Amino acid sequence: MSIIKSFSIGNGDMFYIKHNSDNFTIIDCCMCEDDEESIVDELKTESNDKGITRFISTHPDDDHIAGLTYLHEEMPIRNFYTVKNSAAKKPECWTEDFDTYCELRDDAKKAFYLERGCTRRWMNESNEERTSSGINVRWPILGNSDYKEALTSAAEGESPNNISPIVTYSLNEGAEVTWMGDLESSFQEKIKATISLPSVDVLFAPHHGRDSGKVVQKWLEEMSPNLIVIGEAPSEHLCYYAGYACITQNSAGAITFDCTGSKIHIYVENEDYSVEFLKNENLPNSFGGYYLGTLFTKAATAKRAASVAAS
Repeated sequence: MSIIKSFSIGNGDMFYIKHNSDNFTIIDCCMCEDDEESIVDELKTESNDKGITRFISTHPDDDHIAGLTYLHEEMPIRNFYTVKNSAAKKPECWTEDFDTYCELRDDAKKAFYLERGCTRRWMNESNEERTSSGINVRWPILGNSDYKEALTSAAEGESPNNISPIVTYSLNEGAEVTWMGDLESSFQEKIKATISLPSVDVLFAPHHGRDSGKVVQKWLEEMSPNLIVIGEAPSEHLCYYAGYACITQNSAGAITFDCTGSKIHIYVENEDYSVEFLKNENLPNSFGGYYLGTLFTKAATAKRAASVAAS
């Protein structure tokens, strides 16, 4: 069993994965003084029995690093994963959290730089000490000219959205999940032919679900997600991905995914939120939320179909 949680923190992103191995992963950070203590207390509790904790930063916009200084003070970050970059901020946008980001990003002992196909012990490599976390990086390709332009733009103090990596999490014979940071649709169009993306069960829509981050059709067809989670951007800016099963976090609140074998049991913060596409297995409320329903993974569906065909 592994647990994935998407915090409801307004216009921003913050997730964790409590792996079914000796790993714990935090993806991005968006906290304010009102919620930082409770969120970090939860992170401490959930990671307490894990030997490795890593932090993945998709990019250094404030809605992805707010509260990073507090997090680092309370849970010292020893494994900081980000793309190699020289992102800067205009003076009026420079914050203490961005200082902390730069400190971690540039620390040779703590930083690990993400690129397509990179490998690292316990991120996606196992040994006799512990098994891997199942995390792989699909983008960026460092030599890509469009990516280089995005790095240059970020270094000049412009938006760092398009330096975001594409990260996948795979549970053996179970859930497949993808994060895309804040990659903008216009940038996706430039690079869509450069890479192909794997089939996925859950896709966290980029740029908080905004139209400006709508996933290009080629990648949607390749991933063919069973579920798209639409973030907490203002509703008038959201893309609702017609034809796909979606959960809208503006309405659902915090979402917890209990990935157990071939099933993903989903719990939400809002008791009154409901969808029709999940199977109701009548599970009790748990993980501080209300049981919404169960999603069967593609691996389970394919295995069941093969079994039927063989019989």
